[in-house]
Amino acid sequence: MNVHIADLNETRKTLTVTLDQGEVNTAYQGILGEYSKQASLPGFRPGRAPAQLVVKRFGKEIREEFKSRVISQAYRDGLAESKLEVLALVDVEEGAVEPGLSAAIKLTVDIRPAFTLPEYKGLVTEVKGGEPTAEEIDAVIQGLRSDRADFKAADRPARKGDYVKFSYEGTLDGQPLDAFVGDKTIYAKAPQTWEEVEGAHEGLLPGMASQLAGLQQGDKKTVTLTYPAGFSAAPGLAGRTVAYAIDVQEVRERALPPLDEAFFKANETDSLAGLQAQVKQNLTLRKQYENRAEQRRQISDALLAAVSFPAPESLVAGERDSVLRQFIEENMRRGVPQEELEKNKKELYESATRAASSRVRLQLILARIAEAEKIKVEEQDLNSWLMQEAMRSGQRAEKFAKELGKDREQVRAIQQQILFDKALDFLVTQATVKAATLPPS
Repeated sequence: MNVHIADLNETRKTLTVTLDQGEVNTAYQGILGEYSKQASLPGFRPGRAPAQLVVKRFGKEIREEFKSRVISQAYRDGLAESKLEVLALVDVEEGAVEPGLSAAIKLTVDIRPAFTLPEYKGLVTEVKGGEPTAEEIDAVIQGLRSDRADFKAADRPARKGDYVKFSYEGTLDGQPLDAFVGDKTIYAKAPQTWEEVEGAHEGLLPGMASQLAGLQQGDKKTVTLTYPAGFSAAPGLAGRTVAYAIDVQEVRERALPPLDEAFFKANETDSLAGLQAQVKQNLTLRKQYENRAEQRRQISDALLAAVSFPAPESLVAGERDSVLRQFIEENMRRGVPQEELEKNKKELYESATRAASSRVRLQLILARIAEAEKIKVEEQDLNSWLMQEAMRSGQRAEKFAKELGKDREQVRAIQQQILFDKALDFLVTQATVKAATLPPS
């Protein structure tokens, strides 16, 4: 056997593994012997049929398995001889693989890039204070009251937080909007709709919420709204200024429920102090989760900034597919039209490639840290992941685990992700923590 290594780039190599005639014949005779032992041909006891008859009857199967075995042997021997840390087999060119001849198998592989680990213990992370303030606790309680609020008719001008019921009909340069909105007629006119005055969340018509303060039942007004340049729900309105004639039909004010026994009971407590303690505990847990997530992000950024090396192309390609799929699913849930995604396909592909490259580089760094710190995926880690995912998807854990066990590649990917998470969590425990500097008020 002879192995020749050629560099395509820093992380991609070709191994040309040449097996001599004797090695090829040994592989062929081994396959032929296995078929001869099992072959059952008319007139012969199992294992007693002449080799030439076995070849005549099972020639296609023998050739396919022989070629597969030669390639596998070349791959194993090539890795053992070259001592490369192969991450992925990218391509195989087998050439002629025939009994009685030598065989040259050309393997294209992506290898683990060489780099020196940066100092990874004691990385500085900034976190916000974990103790909820009285104002934050009160804001949550006010939110709970708002969720249970009643809305009562108000015979007065609308003010912030009120809800206004009104009809509207739009025009653009004096023309009805029907010609500009296609089948999205709701952007042209409606006999009635509700809008929160200066609400935190934008309503159907961008900017309308800020135009309603001071209006009351019976008022009529024409307001102008300018649609964002990238408005995709009704592309014909993107970047245009529209006039809407509105007719106010009703104003309702938010009436918060009192902090009484019924309200406390609805929130599974018996007093204001108990509710405050409950909210404080929940806020504390949320802040701890957010701080830990922020530490993980800061550590990831610090590791990527501290060491530079190329990411293997095959790993980037696989990760890029995942990034693109996630991005497209998120945008489809948000209602972004398919044609809008197609229009920005090039920028989307480039952005996904950059994100995938960073992910792959971070994973390779974390894998090296896990190796250095002897961090491993234990059975308990995998069981915990299975339980969480089964609960999230509403399946029985046993059934979920059985289905997952059918896909070895997916199990391997899950184990790798658990390893990366454990390595990152380890780095959080080793980090230097300082309080984040708040901007001046």
